[in-house]
Amino acid sequence: MKIGILSRNANLYSTRRLIEASEARGHEVKVIDALRCYMNINSEKPQIHFQGEELSDFDAIIPRIGASVTFYGTAVLRQFEMMGVYPVNESVAITRSRDKLRSMQLLSRKGVGMPITGFASKPGDTKDLLHMVGGAPVVIKLLEGTQGIGVVLAETQKAAESVIEAFMGLKANIMVQEFIKEAGGADIRCFVIGDKVIAAMKRQGAEGEFRSNLHRGGSASLVKISPQERRTAIAASKIMGLNVAGVDLLRSERGPLVMEVNSSPGLEGIETATGKDVAGMIVEFIEKNAASKRTKTRGQG
Repeated sequence: MKIGILSRNANLYSTRRLIEASEARGHEVKVIDALRCYMNINSEKPQIHFQGEELSDFDAIIPRIGASVTFYGTAVLRQFEMMGVYPVNESVAITRSRDKLRSMQLLSRKGVGMPITGFASKPGDTKDLLHMVGGAPVVIKLLEGTQGIGVVLAETQKAAESVIEAFMGLKANIMVQEFIKEAGGADIRCFVIGDKVIAAMKRQGAEGEFRSNLHRGGSASLVKISPQERRTAIAASKIMGLNVAGVDLLRSERGPLVMEVNSSPGLEGIETATGKDVAGMIVEFIEKNAASKRTKTRGQG
């Protein structure tokens, strides 16, 4: 098979591992920087060009699209879909999961456990917004933030009001969520491929840090998840329409709560913590599904 990897940097751990896993299984691999692609959009023969050459004859594409380039990256991916190339994650599913507000609304509609979440543009009553999510302490998140950036824990009512007003003054879009104290600054990253959780790790925030992101100094360790946590992670991934996803759960007194569904989950943390060949499992999934051209949207979204 000929597999393309949409990635801006071939030296990143996740990209390297996908290259290694693909080549180890006898496939031809090409790393493509989405921002350097340009497209011929027509009804006869849609094309993508990269570095002066037409990209053709790909059987599958693995999108590793960073949050900052979601718009153009998914446009390129959508063009591949129009050309009949099998995407590991479809463009519509990626944009759905990247919109934090939309993703939370979709999870809520399907009854998936999640922290109580408030959203407002210009609340006439900040106190009522805070009361709606259970009062301080609360977690305030920028909708556009990634890797724990733009996430603030406000421990008192006054602090929460000040942070919300400051963000509103900057015309930033924010969500206000209840703080799950019993999680103890830890979350569970469930790595979903298809309809299975193939690996899971516990991410613990550094001392004095409520964010568990590895980019923020958190640590990762192997963890055994419950059947309920497994079902919740698989359900969240399916609701987003993702074949490969990193579902972040918080352990609460009322069961697992979905914090986020990541469409381009990193491989380094999960492979190091679990010792599993996650990259190889992704390639194996492609082998089982790419030949069928099972692309639901074919660039329609």
